[in-house]
Amino acid sequence: MNLDHSRYHFHTLQRRGSWFTMLGECGMLERDKRGLRKYAVTLCKEMVVDELFIQSLQTDDILTDSMAEGILAEPTSHKRSWRLLSLLPKRGPRAFSSFCSALRDTEQQHLCTLLTESPERDGERQRYVDSPLPLPTQEGMVPAKRTRTQESMEMCLDADSPITSPVLPCTPDFYLKHCQQSYSMVSSPRGLALVISNVSFDPCAAPDLDSRKGGEVDEEVLRKVFTELDYIVTVRRDLTAQGMRACIEQFGRRQQHQTVSSCVVCLLSHGVEGAIYGTDGQLLELDWVFEAFDNAHCPLLQNKPKMFFIQACRGEEMDCGVEQSDGPERTQSPGCEQRDAGREGEGDEDTRQTEERGRLRVKLPQRSDMICGFASLKGTAAMRNTKRGSWFIQEVNSALRFRARDTHLSDILVQVNGRIKDREGYAPGTPHHRCKEMSEFTSSLCKDLYLFPKYHPQY
Repeated sequence: MNLDHSRYHFHTLQRRGSWFTMLGECGMLERDKRGLRKYAVTLCKEMVVDELFIQSLQTDDILTDSMAEGILAEPTSHKRSWRLLSLLPKRGPRAFSSFCSALRDTEQQHLCTLLTESPERDGERQRYVDSPLPLPTQEGMVPAKRTRTQESMEMCLDADSPITSPVLPCTPDFYLKHCQQSYSMVSSPRGLALVISNVSFDPCAAPDLDSRKGGEVDEEVLRKVFTELDYIVTVRRDLTAQGMRACIEQFGRRQQHQTVSSCVVCLLSHGVEGAIYGTDGQLLELDWVFEAFDNAHCPLLQNKPKMFFIQACRGEEMDCGVEQSDGPERTQSPGCEQRDAGREGEGDEDTRQTEERGRLRVKLPQRSDMICGFASLKGTAAMRNTKRGSWFIQEVNSALRFRARDTHLSDILVQVNGRIKDREGYAPGTPHHRCKEMSEFTSSLCKDLYLFPKYHPQY
């Protein structure tokens, strides 16, 4: 009797334990909920919820795919944070530790510390929160009246860190559905990539150009992402204007362009509208750069896509942003169509010339099949984080890693524009607080440009 009773008691406890475990899995521990509620305002204000952050929570099975998509679809960082915080308490007792782990992995350790330190250390926490943030900097030429210092006031406007998640691969089905209407991107390597990054400037020849702290992060981010996209990447650091010109000319003459599908050129420096600075304070005109790769000067790349990414200011004006006003959407003005000024002749003249034209070699325009992403608009400054790199390169890197698998490059740069539009500087007490930036791109592409990452068709 006693043995049977003991067995009965043991199995009852087992069932109760399973029941209590199941109950515990339904929600977060109360002490963890209290922590999230207590610091919700701070978290919504300072936390950066991006693809890498969400991916970390998905890997731990804290968020479902639909939850992740819903969070990332929110238009602002504040709304993404708020939506995530409203979901976490319902995602089980592991949700809090996974959330803290995601904060640490994305270099937001200060928020993890805020949540996990014991109450008696409030004084230490307050000291950390009150510490001054590094301040922002512009990419453009700095006026002469600005003093050159060893530690100039440069920007650290947000808590983003470079995304290092692997580039997502293209599927065979996607390639087969889109390869016909897009540029041929089947070579391995896909192409050659050149990254010129000017970080340190000659204090004698260019006394008004400060060191571009964080520029070295951008060059490494670009090297890694384009290497993963199957490009042979060449990185050159700190070149004079003439050095940049010679480097670009040499790159454009490389015979390997003949056997690859595309080309990438990234230029990172201080700049003005239409030009970027060498380390000697001399300017290299961007129009010359584009000309070096046009159909006349670089025949090896004719009919192949040529991608340019320019991280530099295009002026000194700081975009302070404007308050969004409510009201009905503005209507678009009706378009006005007209005939092409240089259209061909009509009627019998066309018929008579058709045979003659057919015997001539096909001609190309002087410049075509190019796309160029600019970090900022004409006349405005580009933003750079001194520890994590520039806003524009961060967003290009993130978009390529997550979207190149099924999105052509023009749409990727539209998405980059949207992410840049949402970003806002955080540097209270300085002119850079709540500053804005707007990227843009120009294109003469004639087909969709899919990079088809990690896919190589079998012949």
